[in-house]
Amino acid sequence: MHKVLVVDDESDILDLVSFNLQREGFEVLSAHDGIEAVVCAKEKVPDLIVLDLMLPGKDGFRVYKELRADQRTQHIPVIMLTAKGELEDKITGLELGADDYVTKPFSPKELVLRVKALLKRSRRIRVDSALTKGPFHLERNSLKLFLHGEQIDLTATEFKLLRLLIEADGEPQLRDDLLREVWGYDENVMTRTLDTHVKRLREKLGTFANYIETVRGVGYRFSLEK
Repeated sequence: MHKVLVVDDESDILDLVSFNLQREGFEVLSAHDGIEAVVCAKEKVPDLIVLDLMLPGKDGFRVYKELRADQRTQHIPVIMLTAKGELEDKITGLELGADDYVTKPFSPKELVLRVKALLKRSRRIRVDSALTKGPFHLERNSLKLFLHGEQIDLTATEFKLLRLLIEADGEPQLRDDLLREVWGYDENVMTRTLDTHVKRLREKLGTFANYIETVRGVGYRFSLEK
């Protein structure tokens, strides 16, 4: 189920868009102003954002710029939704990098079709280069880790270990499997390599260290249930 954040200060528009998206099977998040939109996007990391431009707190352009400057949200596709139909506003939005632009009044059916098309196109473009779970954002291509937007320096081995644990989506990972995938060891090898690297990784994660759990007699797992 794709997660869509709808941002609009008009309750009737917010309800209309949310209803039509939910009817098509989307999980819908909502925000009524720019400040709430930024917080929600960074915490929930939706798959797509429908963003009104005329917002209290922070206008849509400011919201968009702030989200694009953050590692967690910079790749989220955005459809700008606004009552301002002037060509200048549309050009400004598209020049900033918005993926699509819809002017009020609009057809809910057309908006849903645009959402579906943009999500499909976005999946092809991104090729799963980024991985986000809770406060953790990993860039697979550059081997970079960001926690709440702050970069944490990891070695390539530490990054690979963390990535495997996160990709397992909460499932405990066997010691032998991790040793084989990360270091290429054969099964049943007696070594403290894994434990040593987990210890170092936890030290670098600081207050986020408890997201890596020890599963006694099995191995380790990554869990957001804190």
